[in-house]
Amino acid sequence: MATWLITGCSTGLGRALAQTVLANGHNAGYGYRAAVEEADDAEIRQLFDTNFFGAVSMIKAVLPGMRANRAGSILNISSIGARISPAGSGYYSASKAALEGLSGSLHKELKPLGINVTVIEPGAFRTDFAGRSLTQSATPIKDYAETAGKRRKENDTVHGTQPGDPAKAAEAILAVAASPNPPSLLVLGSDAFDLFGAVAQAQRTELDQWRDVSLSTDIGGEQP
Repeated sequence: MATWLITGCSTGLGRALAQTVLANGHNAGYGYRAAVEEADDAEIRQLFDTNFFGAVSMIKAVLPGMRANRAGSILNISSIGARISPAGSGYYSASKAALEGLSGSLHKELKPLGINVTVIEPGAFRTDFAGRSLTQSATPIKDYAETAGKRRKENDTVHGTQPGDPAKAAEAILAVAASPNPPSLLVLGSDAFDLFGAVAQAQRTELDQWRDVSLSTDIGGEQP
């Protein structure tokens, strides 16, 4: 798999080239499913090279011009997976969580320069993500059949039934790019919205449950 940057691809030869390289597996971002133990090291590194370091390279390439103009918007496409970390998607979730961590710092660095940074967290949209754009470990381990194994392509029935409309997502992203005060994080899809809220609530509950232990580590703090 190689990384391509194709300009002028709305019609003609440019569009045909973009479609051809995508069909041959040269995707801008892709999914990878495997239990943590199952994953191949080379495949993990390729995933991060695409989903994280590819974005970093592009950001660093465009920032000099944006800084010179004191204007611009960077919209990084993450995933609700970075929030919910499903079994079997640990490495994909980690690649998107890394992008979100970078984006948070980038937002603080660029906001004073007039440049906006927004992380987009989509839920499940009816794209080819769960089809051609999804890879997985070659050899599953039986002990993970009821966790990570359920998300393997041969067991996944979600493809083609996702609730999200890609065209509506595109309109939402366009609205963010045109906004004078865009959010630092935008969740897309009712499924992602509900999951985000559920995770936040569960984390708050657990945080409160372990409050005494957390605060006990300060110098002079009381032991639980």
